[in-house]
Amino acid sequence: MAIKNYEPNMVLATTEYEVVGTRPVRHDGTDKVTGRAQYGADFTSTGLIFGAVLRSPHAHARIRSIDVSKAEAQPGVLAAVTAKDFPRSDASPDEYVQLGELNTRLGYLRDNILASDKTLYKGQPVAAVAAANAHVAHEALALIEVDYEVLPSVLTAPDGMKDDAPILHDHLKTEELGELTDRVSNVAQHFQHVLGNLEEGLAEADVVIEREFDTATVHQGYIEPHNATAFWNKDGKVTIWCSTQGPFEVRDASAASLNLDIADIKLVPMEIGGGFGGKFEPYGAPVAAMLSKKTGHTVKIIMSRAEDLQGTGPTPGSNLRIKMGATRDGKITAAQAHLAFEAGAFPGSPVGAAAMTVFAAYDVPNVVIDGYDVVVNKPKSGAYRAPGATQAAFGVETVIDEIAEKLGHDPIELRLMNAAKEGTRRADGPINPKIGCVEVLEAMRDHPHYNAPLEGPNRGRGVAVGFWINGAGASACTIMVNPDGSLTLSEGSADIGGTRTSVAMQAAEVLGIPVEKINPQVVDTDSVGYTSGTGGSSVTFKAGWTAYEAANDIKRQMIDRASKIWEVEPDTLDLQAGEITSKVDSELRMSFAELAGQLNDTGGPVVGSCSLTPPAIGGAYAGSIVDVEVDPETGKVTVLRFTCVQDAGKAIHPSYVEGQMQGGSVQGIGWGLNEEYFMNEAGGMMNSSLLDYRMPVSLDVPMIDTVIVEVPSATHPYGARGVGEVNIVTPPAAIANGIYRAVNIRMEKLPMNPGAVVEAVWKNGG
Repeated sequence: MAIKNYEPNMVLATTEYEVVGTRPVRHDGTDKVTGRAQYGADFTSTGLIFGAVLRSPHAHARIRSIDVSKAEAQPGVLAAVTAKDFPRSDASPDEYVQLGELNTRLGYLRDNILASDKTLYKGQPVAAVAAANAHVAHEALALIEVDYEVLPSVLTAPDGMKDDAPILHDHLKTEELGELTDRVSNVAQHFQHVLGNLEEGLAEADVVIEREFDTATVHQGYIEPHNATAFWNKDGKVTIWCSTQGPFEVRDASAASLNLDIADIKLVPMEIGGGFGGKFEPYGAPVAAMLSKKTGHTVKIIMSRAEDLQGTGPTPGSNLRIKMGATRDGKITAAQAHLAFEAGAFPGSPVGAAAMTVFAAYDVPNVVIDGYDVVVNKPKSGAYRAPGATQAAFGVETVIDEIAEKLGHDPIELRLMNAAKEGTRRADGPINPKIGCVEVLEAMRDHPHYNAPLEGPNRGRGVAVGFWINGAGASACTIMVNPDGSLTLSEGSADIGGTRTSVAMQAAEVLGIPVEKINPQVVDTDSVGYTSGTGGSSVTFKAGWTAYEAANDIKRQMIDRASKIWEVEPDTLDLQAGEITSKVDSELRMSFAELAGQLNDTGGPVVGSCSLTPPAIGGAYAGSIVDVEVDPETGKVTVLRFTCVQDAGKAIHPSYVEGQMQGGSVQGIGWGLNEEYFMNEAGGMMNSSLLDYRMPVSLDVPMIDTVIVEVPSATHPYGARGVGEVNIVTPPAAIANGIYRAVNIRMEKLPMNPGAVVEAVWKNGG
């Protein structure tokens, strides 16, 4: 695919539709820009009181005792809770609880809500109080007496894997290649994917590159901190209001931790100020609920920024060893990866996703991938936008770039020569359906940015390509026809990036009506069928598909109603462009709105519904082209120009797709250049504020140019693919490759901040 005449932001379009592919104003836009939208912290009610959480000052300590009596006696304090106040259930603590893109055991979930016998990271909740106001609540925390036995801590995966490492969980036995062993260690799991014969592949290679990489812990950096408000009614029913990506996951996990039936909890999702994978866990909701039960009041808990950074689920640090071989003509013959990921305090890092994605952009016949899930004394790791894939791509795309240099090949042409295609088998098993990796690389190769001159000293251009899955999961949707021809669409996917509109657009396309005629709403967990969370690049795909089917249900019913009015057979009618017409009699014609006004006279209201779990087949590819300038004296890296190219399958709302591409690219730039948990030797985070945790601001990044490639998914009704995550996978690697071309140093650690760059320059003799 050779496309010329690029514009700064453009779509390499395929099929054209009436609604899908257009750019309507988002339905929630007015409330968002006027401040009327209600977020979690905005919720209030009569008799509302405030909760506060006491957190461990130690990264690893045994809890000898907790005394809350002085806090409870403080004027204005209504209740205090510890882990002992939570009911024990008949469920095994080893039973798994799904938390969006990751999951955890029930016992681990409970200990991450309030620690029982040990604290495993600084910031782990230990106790909580509820008081008449937030000031009294936080002051009362100082009156809680906790007797700790401080234990040695371990902070990185390689250190955690050592034979003499401090053990976090005395009962945690290593699962080795699918078999549970008797060995107690910090390695929760070691798995392996094998394809072909690695040794034969390496023997065929004329050049073999092996490098080791380390990446730091990084936070999602959402604007709105975690929050939860709960009311435990006298009838035993609990209502939770919070900002979450997974209303049903938080409901179910809260029920499990409180030993309640799912039917006893209703979760009302508020607007959400960012999540990026980090808002699936029920950090405060069960605590607020238990405090509400004790006090009879509605209890609100809002984390401070420091609490959020220290006490929620960041993406893990990792240690990678990547080895790849290629023939003289550029064919990659073998690839090997050692992936050791920090799970944090409890097992469950995204190392599985890293292993799935690490070589997924390439057709490599001989592969071995070893993955290690390692517990360390940091917060339990959470998902962050393509969890695991960014770390993996940093290693692989750096090695690929070095192979291209050694062989004298253009970096994109080498990638094209080895690009994954339809029919390529991944090392973790799946065979690719129709995918867009080649088309993304071709668009990068042909883009003016890639071919533009880059002048000046210490400047370099880097590229990288990456993969992320197209997630799916259960989804439910209900559409009601109103008498004026408008529609009310109810669904259960939390809206982070404008998915109300992208979902409604797919229903509007079916019915041939303007999307402005649809009122989409995200409803509570009692008002719609089970819907999996907003993660895995899934919502526009799965919820849009569900809305498509629900709209087809509406279409069938409306045709049936018209057939009764006209006394004809339904199969002689059609509904197109918002109008019901006869296939055989041109005189029979009625608008959708006209028919909607007659529904009560023809059988009553029309409600369309659908619940399904669509197949999650295929995935998305994206690439970055980046120009950087490096100051070798200070180590400062300036991003001069950035282009993101991504296969969206079919861009339902191109503006939203471009926004996702730009947002993910900016987050990737921050991850690559600045962001990290800066830890002291005792396991404390030393930069737990947004002043010291350095995320990019507008002055740090250029305008992000976007190119949307459309290689339609073979499964989705409109060909859509997930678009929210793959854009973050490639920026750190592309920047690293640009740094190499600027100052001739290969960066092997993230972040590539000024200190790290200067150190690398010195080591290289600069």
